Amino acid sequence: MKQIVPFCLLLLLGACAGSGTQDIPSVSGLDVPRYMGKWYEIARLPHTFEKDLDFVTAEYTLRDDGRIRVVNQGMRNGAQSRAEGVAKLKDPDARPVSGELRVSFFGPFYGDYRIIELSGDYSYAVVTSSSKDYLWILSRSPQLPAPLLSGLTDRLKSMGFETEKLEYPKQKVP
Repeated sequence: MKQIVPFCLLLLLGACAGSGTQDIPSVSGLDVPRYMGKWYEIARLPHTFEKDLDFVTAEYTLRDDGRIRVVNQGMRNGAQSRAEGVAKLKDPDARPVSGELRVSFFGPFYGDYRIIELSGDYSYAVVTSSSKDYLWILSRSPQLPAPLLSGLTDRLKSMGFETEKLEYPKQKVP
């Protein structure tokens, strides 16, 4: 957990660094229960909290209070790294539901979690924060087809993300 905890601090600082993502719309019509479950990290912009982290997954589960349990985990040098947090919709009354969430791993401190692309079948997603310094490509499976991944990175580059810096963690094949 020590290795992934800085992720939370850096996510919160995202609003203060790099260029913002306010000009990039989040998805609309998010089906929150359908978004729940396990996601594999396919690509990410580098940060110290994920340095050398492979087999990275994020698992989301609806809680009884309407919030979302978040469990991020991965492996670094044979040791498991894990962080548990909570997420909530940024505007729970908005209809249609926006892909804008707030995530916390430290009590009252929340950072932006913005879903900016989501496939119609919920098989992949692209997530950022309030800064273009944060970017994750997630998938329901440990790998994405190369043409799909290439198309995603091309679109993200056109949005101003530094896709040449993307890291591709190892993933276990099921």
